[in-house]
Amino acid sequence: MTRGRVLVTGGSIAGPATAYWLTQVGYDVTVLERTDGPREGGQNVDVRGLAREVLVRMGLEDAVRAAGTGEVGTRFVDEDGGTVSEFPTDAETGDGPTAELEILRGELARVLAEACGDRVAWWYGDQVVGLDQDDAGVAVRLESGELRRFDLVVVAEGAGSRTRSLVLTGDDAPQLDRLGMHIAWGTIPRTPDDDDWWRWMSVPGSRSMSLRPDNQGTTRVMLNWMGDDTGFVDLPLDQQRAGLRERFGDLGWEVPRVLDALDDVDDLYVEDLTQVRCPTWSVGRVVLTGDAAWCITPVGGFGTSLALIGGYVLAASLARESSPAAAFAAYEEWMRPMVTDAQDLPPGVPRVANPKSRLGVALFRAGTKLAATRPVQAVASRIGSGSEPDRELPDLPTY
Repeated sequence: MTRGRVLVTGGSIAGPATAYWLTQVGYDVTVLERTDGPREGGQNVDVRGLAREVLVRMGLEDAVRAAGTGEVGTRFVDEDGGTVSEFPTDAETGDGPTAELEILRGELARVLAEACGDRVAWWYGDQVVGLDQDDAGVAVRLESGELRRFDLVVVAEGAGSRTRSLVLTGDDAPQLDRLGMHIAWGTIPRTPDDDDWWRWMSVPGSRSMSLRPDNQGTTRVMLNWMGDDTGFVDLPLDQQRAGLRERFGDLGWEVPRVLDALDDVDDLYVEDLTQVRCPTWSVGRVVLTGDAAWCITPVGGFGTSLALIGGYVLAASLARESSPAAAFAAYEEWMRPMVTDAQDLPPGVPRVANPKSRLGVALFRAGTKLAATRPVQAVASRIGSGSEPDRELPDLPTY
């Protein structure tokens, strides 16, 4: 007996999380991932707020903690690497700039996929190019030419989701809000000088660099800058590397080492931070979740947690309601306020952490020093801790 067949597109975080809960309420689930295998690698993500309760209900909190990066807190530094201020992970709440549950994106994807076990079918190396739905189901056409039919389709892809563009068209097309900030991500060799702190340096010119530990024996790096160079993400890799040297080559501390290392890494990735705001998250029997529906961007700091919560709430809604339309409406009604709150960035963000002038950098550093003092720690520890902390997850009847 099964409630029906569901295709989930996207094998990163939202996809496996949603697949897990859909099997718990009785669906036969297939996850489609366009890459040729599991999506390994990726940068630091964290789990906060109600998402931790989702992990508890999955029995995965200890597994995520064991696979964590080992990051102990956030340290703001100056151009010489000297400490400006520190924010250790809050021992009571587990939150702050560094959360207790810090983990690499690929590691979390692995933990979630393993939790699904053989109840979920995994389908790699293909992608959706056409959807034709009626009152009874959805015919899915793949790039390989294969045609399959499902009762429901869940689009759990990234912010630039191709499948979403097949569903949300015309007045339903998403609004894409650029934040005017780029991030270049990469993994570089670890050195004896690297420690278990997230080290963050902001400098004039609306630029910043971060070094973060991982559990792989390497160091994760982020180079951030503000600007309107919208075509940078589409440049060939060699031109991106040259562009990073042009933007950051005048800096000291660990920057020369980082730029040299990025010449050799194979995972350099540049993102033009863009929030996704969809007027609706479903059309017929197709529904969106995760970044495809509501990308927060790393600046918002709650995207991974929303992906975990969203998969749970979607499954709970489908288990309770009598039709997909009613379930999707209930899912959106529950999730929308939390997403809206997370996308509502504080005034000045992300510019405040990437000041243009020397005076602005000095004021930013002074602000972190104030925030790190004991009287203000209680407030600072809640940075990025998620919205609506007193809200409870809906009940999920198992099948």
